[in-house]
Amino acid sequence: MATTNEQMRAWTGPAIFGYGFRPFFFSAGLWAALAMVLWIPMLSGHLLLPTAFDPVSWHAHEFLFGYISAVIAGFLFTAVPNWTGRLPIVGWPLATLWSVWLAGRIAVAFSALLPPLLVAIVDLAFLVAFAMTIGREIVRGRNWRNLVVLVMLSVLAIGNAVFHLEAASGGFAAEGYGLRIGLGAGILMISVIGGRIVPSFTRNWLVRRGPGRLPVPPTQRLDQIAVGAMVLAVLLWVSLPGAALTGGVLMLVGLLHLVRLARWAGERTAAEPLVLVLHVGYLFVPLGALALGLAILMPEAIAPAAVQHLWMAGALGLMTLAVMTRATLGHTGQPLTAGLAISSVYVAVVVAVLARLAAGVWPGQSTLLYMIAGTAWIGAFGGYVLIFGPRLLTVPAARRL
Repeated sequence: MATTNEQMRAWTGPAIFGYGFRPFFFSAGLWAALAMVLWIPMLSGHLLLPTAFDPVSWHAHEFLFGYISAVIAGFLFTAVPNWTGRLPIVGWPLATLWSVWLAGRIAVAFSALLPPLLVAIVDLAFLVAFAMTIGREIVRGRNWRNLVVLVMLSVLAIGNAVFHLEAASGGFAAEGYGLRIGLGAGILMISVIGGRIVPSFTRNWLVRRGPGRLPVPPTQRLDQIAVGAMVLAVLLWVSLPGAALTGGVLMLVGLLHLVRLARWAGERTAAEPLVLVLHVGYLFVPLGALALGLAILMPEAIAPAAVQHLWMAGALGLMTLAVMTRATLGHTGQPLTAGLAISSVYVAVVVAVLARLAAGVWPGQSTLLYMIAGTAWIGAFGGYVLIFGPRLLTVPAARRL
């Protein structure tokens, strides 16, 4: 049987389809930046995209179900072969799946010219095909531990379907059930997968630094309680987004995840931004839960839609960018360290999140703050494409993680 490296070497087509992270990380970074470039003039009325979605709903959908689905695909198509011991999906099968993802972006962008059902089918086709492919690999590899990832991926697809239904019904989908289901699935993925990789990568780096405190191993009792509580909080938030019970549970969950994060020795990682950013990205999970809980209990202080960006752009945006940069470095044979350029894209995401949050606190300055947030976001993901694009498009995949 061929090895992973032999299978990749056997592919003689475009290098971008030589491994799962390549097309999806490159496209995710490019789309995150390009969608923001389009959305800023859409929001001000200077650009009319032929989409049936209102500008805010299109913006939310394309981040959550366009960008995020691409990052998850790049991550899982690269990680699942390591989890299962099976060969990776490369070449034309990978190119076909990527083409289905791209077709979804085109269909949503031109949805005003197409029947809503057709748009939904084309857009959902990628998540369905992707989930079936990952499910097949997990089952054939008897990797039962990671079936939970397939469940969360399926929930993300359900959220996308509900989003399309709400938009087609004339509702404001950006504040509907579909968005909450999809965002909740994304936060649960970070809680589960981030809860594995953050302490693991931190430990690997710290053991080379000499003696000192190391992260508590994952899957301890506290981790199980924190993840279980997050499941409950998400279920309440999806079904009862304005209830006092939901706000209280979200704040409790935020405290639990702060304690969980504190056990991972993040204070020792300041010397390496590539590791530190994982802790900062995860920090937005409890901060988002606390802020969202507070906004539900005290809506006069700040709108829940504003603090929601601590989860959306903060936790999902920064954590996915951190994973993309680390995986791209490792799988293209580069040292696992972040210099000034890579560190700058991390800082830009944090600036974007804080500016967007500030726009909700000071609505009188919202126009300026939106511009700051959008510009920083474009700089972050455009920067990723500029830094890593040449490696993703041309450099042969490394033979190590």
